[in-house]
Amino acid sequence: MDEKVLQAELQTKVKKSLSPLFLKYHLDSSNLEAMLKWKPIVLVIGNYSSGKSTLINELLGQDIQRTGQAPTDDSFTIITACGVGEGAKKIPGSTLVNDDTLPFGSFKKFGERFMSHFLMKKMETPILENMAIIDSPGMLDSVTEKDRGYDYMAVLGDLANLADLIVLMFDPHKAGTIKETYTAIRSTLPEKSGEDRIIFVMSRVDECDNLSDLVRSYGALCWNMSQMTGRKDIPHIYLTYAPGEAESSDILAPLAQERDQLMTKIKSAPGFRVNHILEDIDKQVNELQLVCEAMTRFSHRGWQLFAKTSKIAFLCSVLVFFFGDMLIQSAISYPGETLFAALKEGTQNADHFILPACLMALTISLAWFIFSRFVFSGLRKKCAALSQDLVVLDSEYKKNLWTKMQEKVQGLLAKATTRELWAGHSRNLSKIQMFLTSDLQHYYDKIR
Repeated sequence: MDEKVLQAELQTKVKKSLSPLFLKYHLDSSNLEAMLKWKPIVLVIGNYSSGKSTLINELLGQDIQRTGQAPTDDSFTIITACGVGEGAKKIPGSTLVNDDTLPFGSFKKFGERFMSHFLMKKMETPILENMAIIDSPGMLDSVTEKDRGYDYMAVLGDLANLADLIVLMFDPHKAGTIKETYTAIRSTLPEKSGEDRIIFVMSRVDECDNLSDLVRSYGALCWNMSQMTGRKDIPHIYLTYAPGEAESSDILAPLAQERDQLMTKIKSAPGFRVNHILEDIDKQVNELQLVCEAMTRFSHRGWQLFAKTSKIAFLCSVLVFFFGDMLIQSAISYPGETLFAALKEGTQNADHFILPACLMALTISLAWFIFSRFVFSGLRKKCAALSQDLVVLDSEYKKNLWTKMQEKVQGLLAKATTRELWAGHSRNLSKIQMFLTSDLQHYYDKIR
C-alpha cells in the first residue's frame, strides 16, 4: 500500500477514534497529530564545527547552507522542496508556527526569540519532494537558556520527536566532549526518540594527519560515547568527509563506501515514516489504555459503594415513608392521622401521602449527600494515595509506562466527581483495547 495513502488513512483513524479519548483523559496527543500531518523529517545535529551544513549541501548538491569552522548559522532551518508552481523562498518561523498544515504549531511556546531563529527554505530539488531536512544551531559547551533566549534542549527534543532519522555529528577535534551534546545523548534524545532513529557520524576525517591520528580520534569518540550513554556496546559510527574539500589520501580511500552508505541511509528516511508513526501510536495508545484502565477500576469501585449506599438508603426511605410521620406526630402532634393509622382504618387519601413522600425524598437526598461528600470523597483520596492498585502491572513495559502516567492518573482522581460513575470508562477501555488488538495490528500487517 502507498505510504502516503496509509499515512492519510492513519490520520483519519486517529482523529476519529482516538483524539476524543486523548482529550477526555487530558492527555497530549499533539505530537502524534503533528507527525501525521507532514512529510518525513531528517534532523541533523552536532557541535558547531561538526560538518552539518557541509553534509546537507553535499546531499542536496547545492550550497544551500553556509559552512565554516566557526559558528555560521544559529537557526533551526527546515529545508524542503518547493510546491507545485512555487519558486525557491524563505518562510519565517512566525509563519511556520501558525500554519495548520505543518507540524510546528506547538513551537509557539518557545517564544518570539526562538521564532526569530526558526525558518524554512524551499528549493527545487527532487531529493526533498518526499522529505525535509532540518539543520540546527551548533551545540556549545557553556551555554544557558538565557544566553540563547530560548530553551534549546526543549526545542531539540520536540524536533527529535517529529524526526524519522536523527544524524548526530562529531568532528575529530571535539569528539563528544561538548556539554550540550552530553545532555542530548544522555537524556533529551532517549526521552524523545527511539534509539533506532539515531545515527552517529564522525565527519572531517580528512583532517586527520595519518591513520594513527584517525584511530586516536575514533577511540576518543567511542570512549566518550560509552560515558554519555552509560553503555559498553557502542553503536556504529559512520566516518565521512566532504569529497569536494578533501585531498586524496590513503586514509580516505577505504571510507568512500562507508560515506556512500551514510548517504543512502539518510535518503532512505522516508521509508521509516509509517513504521515510526505506528510505533508512536502504539506507545501513546498504551499510555492512554493505562490511564483508562485506572479510571475504569476507580469507577467500578465507586459503583460498588454506590450500590451499597443505595440499598441502605432504600431501606431507610421505606421505613421513613411508613413510620416517619409517627415520630413527628409524637414530637409536635402533627399530622392528626398518620399514614400507617389511615391505612389500618382504610381512611387514607392523597393528603396522607404528602408528608411520608417528603420524608422519603429527604432521606434519599441525605443519602446522596453522604455518598458524594464523604463516601465517594474517601474513595477518591484512597485511590489517589494507592493509585498503583488501580492497574495490573504484569510486565516491565507496563511498569515503565506507569512510572510516566501515574502522576496523570493522580491528577484525574484529584478532580474526579460522582459524574465519573457515568463517564463510560469501561466502554472507552474496550474501544482502546479493540484498536490495539485489531486496528493497529491491521496497519502493521499492511507495511510488512
